[in-house]
Amino acid sequence: MAEKELESAIENYILVDVGANLTNKKFARDLDAVVQRAKDAGVQKIMVTGTSIHGSKEALRLTRLYPGTLYSTAGVHPHDAKSWTDDTLQELKDLLSNPECVAVGECGLDFNRNFSPPEVQLEAFEKQVSLACEIRKPLFLHEREAHEDLIRILEKYRERLPPTIVHCFTGSKAEALRYLDMGFYLGLTGYLWKDKSEDGVRKLLEDGVLPVDRILVETDAPFMYPNTRASKLPAHIKKALTSRSQSFLHRYCTFQRNEPCSLPVTVEMIAAYLGKSPEDFTLSTTYNALKVFGLSS
Repeated sequence: MAEKELESAIENYILVDVGANLTNKKFARDLDAVVQRAKDAGVQKIMVTGTSIHGSKEALRLTRLYPGTLYSTAGVHPHDAKSWTDDTLQELKDLLSNPECVAVGECGLDFNRNFSPPEVQLEAFEKQVSLACEIRKPLFLHEREAHEDLIRILEKYRERLPPTIVHCFTGSKAEALRYLDMGFYLGLTGYLWKDKSEDGVRKLLEDGVLPVDRILVETDAPFMYPNTRASKLPAHIKKALTSRSQSFLHRYCTFQRNEPCSLPVTVEMIAAYLGKSPEDFTLSTTYNALKVFGLSS
């Protein structure tokens, strides 16, 4: 038995999933199994994303059920900005006073669908940026079709910003360089499988534009399923994927419900595009996550 356990530990990567929506109702019935599968796959720590006051409270509650494995964020997503009240800022402060709550967010701007009016989004976002600067906890950002406005607000606080993560980055080279210039980290997901743009994440990795010390990895579960069987995924990338990592993906994850246990596949894809070994890339991105969120290994 001891030999089998040792074998398993050697096979495993040690990973941190910096963004998973485990409060989503799709995980309501079997969260124990989801968390255990993640650990079996080598995902040792998971940041549970808060997107509203209610969701952030629920995310914090989950950290108490899985101490040392789950951590939470607290924030108001741009879609929920219209729910902001006079009490919201204090409620966020109270949540963030807990050591298990490690970042402000998910917050930002989303002008793609405008579930909340843009002016309301801008106000809620700036209050959360200011809060992150005040309490010195990392900022976990969402941006969609609002890059210039997001940068404009962040520039105001540039000298005071804590570590800042652009969650689920799918933007252009110009946007990536702007974020890197500001010292930000970019969160990459399984979106990589379908990126064929001449100026997107795949190209940024291949061209060495994204420094390894600024990359964080996340599943954004239950979203962003990495479809490794897609015809558009190059043959040399498919070849780099291990059967062990793919077995977790194909056995437990679907387009309808991605899980944190799929993270090794995403890591192997990123490493292959970078031309690095997955073991070396894993060490780097895990170190980045532990440093950014102030966690011990």
